[in-house]
Amino acid sequence: MRIGTLSVASFAGRGRLLLDAAPTERYHWKAKSIVQTMTKADTAAVPAPQPPRGNQPPLLPVRQKRRWFWTLWLIVGLLVVGLGCFIVIRVRAGSNAASRRDLTNGKGIPVDAATVQRGDLPIYVDGLLGTVTPLQTVTVHTRIDGELIKVAFEEGQIVHQGDLLAQIDPNPYKASLEQAQGQLAKDQASLKDAQLDLGRFKQAPDAYTVQQIDTQNALVEQDNGIVRSDQGAVDSAQVNLDYATIKSPVTGRIGLRLVDQGNIVHATDTTGLAVITQLQPITVVFPIQQDAIPDVVSRSESVPPLKTVAMYQDQVLAIGKLIAVDSAVSSATGTVNLKSQFDNSKYELFPGVQLKVRLLVKTMKNVVLVPSEAVQTGPDFSFVYVAKSDNTVEIRKIQPGADQEVDGQDMMAISDGLSPGELVVTNGVDKLDAGTKVVVTRIGTSTTRPTTRFSTTRPGGHVRRSLTGDSTPQADSRNSG
Repeated sequence: MRIGTLSVASFAGRGRLLLDAAPTERYHWKAKSIVQTMTKADTAAVPAPQPPRGNQPPLLPVRQKRRWFWTLWLIVGLLVVGLGCFIVIRVRAGSNAASRRDLTNGKGIPVDAATVQRGDLPIYVDGLLGTVTPLQTVTVHTRIDGELIKVAFEEGQIVHQGDLLAQIDPNPYKASLEQAQGQLAKDQASLKDAQLDLGRFKQAPDAYTVQQIDTQNALVEQDNGIVRSDQGAVDSAQVNLDYATIKSPVTGRIGLRLVDQGNIVHATDTTGLAVITQLQPITVVFPIQQDAIPDVVSRSESVPPLKTVAMYQDQVLAIGKLIAVDSAVSSATGTVNLKSQFDNSKYELFPGVQLKVRLLVKTMKNVVLVPSEAVQTGPDFSFVYVAKSDNTVEIRKIQPGADQEVDGQDMMAISDGLSPGELVVTNGVDKLDAGTKVVVTRIGTSTTRPTTRFSTTRPGGHVRRSLTGDSTPQADSRNSG
């Protein structure tokens, strides 16, 4: 439109020049008509703006509305974020000011502490995951052929040795027994007759020749052999008849029924009638690392045998005794298998379950004990913070020993540096230095606990504060001594 307007205005200018230059009236009229026509066209091309109706504001374009909408939300978001930062800064400043006021007023830094004790520290060897293995697992088979006419057990029940489990049709075997007994009776009569004849021959030696007497004697021996063979047939028939009644060979839990009543079973069947697993006592086979073999083997022949603890997750399931050590170390895993036996009086252990096993190799008697969380690591030595009677702490160099759990608390033996009855800081050591004023808020079990019961390693990520002021995870040797 702007280009068109400029063109019309230029053309109108030329028309006015023609008016001025035209000498005649006719040319003057023509130029005037052209100028009027172009002026009307230019005016019609640009419409006049319409005033707003009433008090309504002029309508804005859609893009301009969206731009104002997002700008408004951005301003609101910045205000919210700024307000949140302001609140957090004020809260932290107030907390720090309160801490400074507490220190200024002489209250000190709040810490947890524990009392140094004297007691016994058990030393365990931790095995890898072990498997619960029954002493006996018996698959019950039939030893004769026949129809299974009775199943006398419930699936999953506890059966005892000699209990009736199943019954096979005994009638064919009763008939075989009677037949064998009849043949035995017949041959016994023949033997008796031959023995009587031999007696008569011997009473009248002049009436019979030596050959006749010898022949009769051989006949007696022959009949005696027949009778013994018949007796064997009778015994065999009796055994088969007894096999028709199937009884439990061991005491244990019987599994699911594998053959239903009414089926014809055979002695050659590969699938048995059921499986019985002995549960009391029961064993656990577990491996230990080869570096623990000397401690275990040197004490495996001790009386009483080494104590074994079976655990599942954090729960102690049973306590038993070591009964066997394998004869060789596995070259693939570097471990040796051990077997421990448990009474399993309450059926705590179930065959096939994998669980953790710990072996008690010795017990340190009457040693100084502190919670393991209290022991810190310095550049060249280990130390603890000892809370004194004037509510300050001192750095005490110590000689740490073995580390084990006692009554649910991870404890460490201290051979030098501490005396029973002293207080050592267990929580809040990151803010302490020698002479720092403290407030003991709790005396007892520390809040830092091992990852599992009877853990022999410090929890992952545990931080020990060093005397150099940095706090880094430390790896230390445990279970020494």
